Amino acid sequence: MSDAVKVAVIYYSATGSVHTMAERAAAAAEKAGAEVRLRRVAELAPAEAIASNEAWAAHAAATADVEVATGDDIDWADVVLFGTPTRYGNIAAQLKQYLDTLGPLWAQGKLADKVYAAFTSTGTKRGGQETTLLALYNSVYHFGGIIVPPGYTDPAVKFNDGNPYGVSHVSFNGANPPADEEFAALDHLATRAVTIGKRLKAGA
Repeated sequence: MSDAVKVAVIYYSATGSVHTMAERAAAAAEKAGAEVRLRRVAELAPAEAIASNEAWAAHAAATADVEVATGDDIDWADVVLFGTPTRYGNIAAQLKQYLDTLGPLWAQGKLADKVYAAFTSTGTKRGGQETTLLALYNSVYHFGGIIVPPGYTDPAVKFNDGNPYGVSHVSFNGANPPADEEFAALDHLATRAVTIGKRLKAGA
C-alpha cells in the first residue's frame, strides 16, 4: 500500500448526517484504491449542551471510538476530504478550530500541493450549502492546496444533485438521512479526488 494515494477524511458531525457522508466518502476512496484515514475533529461544545439534544448526545456516544483528527493526519495525506455541517452559511466551529491548529504545518509548507474537496449538510433547503463549501476553501487557498471540485464532470450525478462545489445534503433537522443521491455524489467526489491524487503523485 506504500504507493497508494493516502486519503484523510476529516469531518465534524453533531447529529450524524455528516458522519454518514464521511463514512461513504471513505468507503468510495478505499474502493478507488486509496489508503484511508477516517477522523472526526474534537468536540468543543460543553457536555450540558450536548446532553440537552437527544440526537446530539446519541451521536456523540455512538462515534466516541472514531479517532480524533490531529495535524499528523493531514500531513500524512495526499488527498483531504473535509466534511462539515453548515453554521450560518459557514463551517462549524469545531472544524474551524482544527484548521486553526495547523499553523505549524502551514509554516513548513506541509499543507500545500495536496488535493482538497469537501461536503456539507444543512437542516433546510438552500441553507448555506454553497457558501459553506466556498468558505472552507478559503483556508485551502492559504494552504496552497489544489481544490478538486466535482464540477459537472459526471452529468448523470451532478445535474441530479446540482452542486458543482462539492457534495451537499438537506437533513431537514435529522429527519432525512443521506441516501442514494448523496451517496452517488460522494462516490464521484471521492473517486475523482483519488484519481487526481494518483496523477499528481505519479508526476511527482
